[in-house]
Amino acid sequence: MSSPSITDPVQGLTPPLARDLASRFARIALGHVTREYPNKLDHVLTGPAEAQCPRALHPIFYGSFDWHSCVHGYWLLASLLARVPDLPEAAAIHALFDTHITPAHVVAECAYLARPASAGFERPYGWAWLLKLQSALAGTVWGETLRPLATTFADRFKTFLPKATYPVRNGSHASTAFAVRLALDYADSDDPDLAGALRHAAHRWYGNDQGAVAWEPSGDDFLSPTLMEAACMARCDPGGFAGWFDAFLPDVTQGHPASLFTPATVSDRSDGKIAHLDGLNLSRAWCWREIAAALPQGHPACAIMRGSAATHLAASLPFVAGDYMGEHWLASFALLALG
Repeated sequence: MSSPSITDPVQGLTPPLARDLASRFARIALGHVTREYPNKLDHVLTGPAEAQCPRALHPIFYGSFDWHSCVHGYWLLASLLARVPDLPEAAAIHALFDTHITPAHVVAECAYLARPASAGFERPYGWAWLLKLQSALAGTVWGETLRPLATTFADRFKTFLPKATYPVRNGSHASTAFAVRLALDYADSDDPDLAGALRHAAHRWYGNDQGAVAWEPSGDDFLSPTLMEAACMARCDPGGFAGWFDAFLPDVTQGHPASLFTPATVSDRSDGKIAHLDGLNLSRAWCWREIAAALPQGHPACAIMRGSAATHLAASLPFVAGDYMGEHWLASFALLALG
């Protein structure tokens, strides 16, 4: 399946999602979630018998270059089904889910996690994306089938959070702010105990932060450490968020820190790490939009934040498809950015 080019202007792409763009995103995801190679495994070998191909290890999430990208490729497809009922690719998505999200395959994915060597598998990024997928599949037969895997990751969060003395404040997969923000979409509706643990951890890690300097981006960021923390706190504590935010970024109405308002330059989209920076632009657009929505109506920072969201979206939406180093994951971040 060839991958379409994304060149749509930003105007008119806010919800409801344009049907044509949704169809293009669906075709991109369908083109990679069952593409087994190239593949970057997160796999600890404890003996020669464990040297297996991706599909043998992960009968559902073996495509999209790596496990977590495959998971959020499925999330993208599930979300598009829910948002665009007459999606032209709906039949293909149904067939994919029926073939891959089966009880036997879920048992195999859970068995992989049960290996002692898999205790840290995909922590916390893949954990959060799997729970996000579970929330998108709520009320479907696929969601009920996948539930044991989601429960396993929810339990891992509950074990991990109390012993995570410090947050991880980077702009990539280890980000604890991103994991908390994403996992709450599942926990708030499915697991009150997990929701409480996530909020408690976020307040412990970030509750006293003030005067963010925002030394970013780093060369392979696909998340803004600064804005991701703010988006996390907006979800964790809507009532107290405005006061926290005004102390965290006190000069935002003057456009400072300037680094947060300047889209990242992507010099080589065939380089997997440099291509992360398109994801940074898209995730910043998502964060700016979420932060603005969480602030009181009329807050002086909202207009500049919405403007920055549009600027960041325009910088990288045209590059969601093209080189596989970005194509195997960027459409998911584009959908987050579009709302």
